[in-house]
Amino acid sequence: MFMGEYHHNLDSKGRLIIPAKFRDQIGENVVFTRGMEGCIFGYPLPEWQKIEAKLAKLPLTKRSARKFTRLFYSGAMETEFDKQGRVNLTTTLKTHAGLEKECVIVGVSDRIEIWSAQRWADFAEDANENYDDIAEDLDDIEL
Repeated sequence: MFMGEYHHNLDSKGRLIIPAKFRDQIGENVVFTRGMEGCIFGYPLPEWQKIEAKLAKLPLTKRSARKFTRLFYSGAMETEFDKQGRVNLTTTLKTHAGLEKECVIVGVSDRIEIWSAQRWADFAEDANENYDDIAEDLDDIEL
């Protein structure tokens, strides 16, 4: 399970260090793709394969399913970590997430998310202000 928040910068070649704690859980290969709210989702290969199985069941006749899968897969990339634990994200993904320099890598259960520091700060501020209301909307999970 991924959890925690880490701050790292893109280097001059656009590479990003993924925290060792996350790399240990991910294994050798990781798949990155467009995430929601302007971030990047990163999945260990076994989790990615579960998602692929779910997406394969979406109806081809439904426009929203076609649009979502096109964007989700077209932005996807499978990669390995270099010796320093860095990944080189595609321009498509960096543009999607607004990554320029400062990044935040967040653990979210079965995946990691990569955010620009500013987008993460904006998201976190809004979510913190509404934390109780958000939790109330999720009352069926009984924490």
